[in-house]
Amino acid sequence: MKLFSRMAGLCAATLLVAQAQAAPLILATKGFTEQHILSAMTVQYLQKKGFEVTPQTNIAAVISRNAMINKQIDMSWEYTGTSLIIFNHINKRMSPEESYETVKRLDAKHGLVWLKPAAMNNTYAFAMQRKRAEAENINTMSEMVAKIEQVRKTDPKNNWMLGLDLEFSGRSDGMKPLQAAYKMELDRPQIRQMDPGLVYNAIRDGFVDAGLVYTTDGRVKGFDLKVLEDDKGFFPSYAVTPVVRQETLKANPGLEEALNTLSGLLDNEAITELNKRVDIDHQSPQQVAHDFLRSKNLL
Repeated sequence: MKLFSRMAGLCAATLLVAQAQAAPLILATKGFTEQHILSAMTVQYLQKKGFEVTPQTNIAAVISRNAMINKQIDMSWEYTGTSLIIFNHINKRMSPEESYETVKRLDAKHGLVWLKPAAMNNTYAFAMQRKRAEAENINTMSEMVAKIEQVRKTDPKNNWMLGLDLEFSGRSDGMKPLQAAYKMELDRPQIRQMDPGLVYNAIRDGFVDAGLVYTTDGRVKGFDLKVLEDDKGFFPSYAVTPVVRQETLKANPGLEEALNTLSGLLDNEAITELNKRVDIDHQSPQQVAHDFLRSKNLL
């Protein structure tokens, strides 16, 4: 009996040592504000829950994906549209629910588990100055197109100007199919191509009448822009979701619940405000994440 007790004690001690020496969880995030905030939030909350986490930031999506499949990275915050289009080469229009179920099923074959998607969608959209959009009663892209046509017919010398980034203008799934979907006729001089970051300033300053933005960018709120509803559902859904290797979840009880808790806190309003605090108010992602978690009583 004494020998059995000693062996049991030795096994328990060995298990504790193994847990203490276990490699930290490797979290990869991409190189823009929203991802930096998600990284800081994840590290702080998981450490509070007793997990050891090593963040790797500014990792390109394709590199992160391959590293997860090759078991070099444990988890990331990925977007449904990125996996659907970039990783799985599917360009079929789908609802947000269909997109999530599709990538979840396809990526399971690679040992990757999609957890609870956040109720947010960081996709493309057109935006205007809020005061102007409200004054002209423009809430949807169809209403914007109707306004463009009205101006074309009544005041052709003052045609609307649209600000677009260079990539979207030339992509096969970009401007041309968008125009076809919305029956939007444009003359070449109506399209102003520029760096993506300059589009927000161009809308704010009236250099263009409307422009292509990302829906959760902090400048949308900081510059008081109005995002127009994509009423024909042209743009794919980009719901950010924790994606974890299946082996990592099995080896770390409680990890799935913790990550689902975080994703459950995020929607467009919340993440846009956090992005704004970094990009407009110049707070650090770490401080913004800390304040947000404190406000939710998670720290």
